[in-house]
Amino acid sequence: MTSLVIAEHDNASIKPATLNTVTAAAAMGGDVHVLVAGHNAGAAAAAAAQIAGVHKVIHADGATLEAGLAENVAAQVLAIAGNYTHILFPATASGKNVAPRVAAKLDVGQISDITKVDSPDTFERPIYAGNAIAIVQSMDAIKVITVRTTGFDAAAASGGSAALETVDAATDSGKSSFVSREVTKNDRPELTAAKIIVSGGRALGSAEKFDEIMIPLADKLGAAIGASRAAVDAGYAANDLQVGQTGKIVAPQLYVACGISGAIQHLAGMKDSKVIVAINKDPEAPIFSVADFGLEADIFVAIPELVAAL
Repeated sequence: MTSLVIAEHDNASIKPATLNTVTAAAAMGGDVHVLVAGHNAGAAAAAAAQIAGVHKVIHADGATLEAGLAENVAAQVLAIAGNYTHILFPATASGKNVAPRVAAKLDVGQISDITKVDSPDTFERPIYAGNAIAIVQSMDAIKVITVRTTGFDAAAASGGSAALETVDAATDSGKSSFVSREVTKNDRPELTAAKIIVSGGRALGSAEKFDEIMIPLADKLGAAIGASRAAVDAGYAANDLQVGQTGKIVAPQLYVACGISGAIQHLAGMKDSKVIVAINKDPEAPIFSVADFGLEADIFVAIPELVAAL
């Protein structure tokens, strides 16, 4: 029994979500292989070979894979899929784009967003915004799985010595083409990988107040900034800052919720955080039900005082 992890990378380094997915693959038992599909991605392949628990890295390098187009990456996975019992993707935007294509082509059911491996054919995944856990068993010969990265510890990025194998890149599918990419530059930690996150809600009232209150707190804590869906919908924060069921799933060491009532969709995205601090003037706010520490106070008073004290 051998599992294949599809690495997420930028052709130079491996993204953190891959490390959590390797841990999930190791829980299946048997060997763990990693596919690095990209262009001039030798550095990423070398980094993947250093991940603890990885037995082999398969490096597919070609211009057709440079942009990570889902059709071409899926074709690359399918070219070697017959060698594996499990194919695992991080449950990120990229993984969710490629995995269904692979499952459909293999004519198997996809097992989505797993948080625990009970056995090589039985997995746990949250449903109903995390209020229930479904236990799913698959009898398919090849199991295509997406992994909720917050459900698994990250494998060590160093200490491994996997064999490195080079394979030919898949030919261009011709179904899509890369036009352009606009990358948001951010000096803060990536939201899904940050150890500390401070999030603001609709109670902040405006984009100006959001920045005025949240940025100094994030600067003091060295934290990433998140937002509730209500704050994003109101235009206070960018879409890529949204935490929740329809945003990003996070599990930092410390999560500070500021002016967030705690709708079930938001709780589904952050309730696995190690320590949750909630600041809200409404004593009945649902966020207090999951908070380790709660402060019933006006955020416009409490947070500046907190920043001054830090």
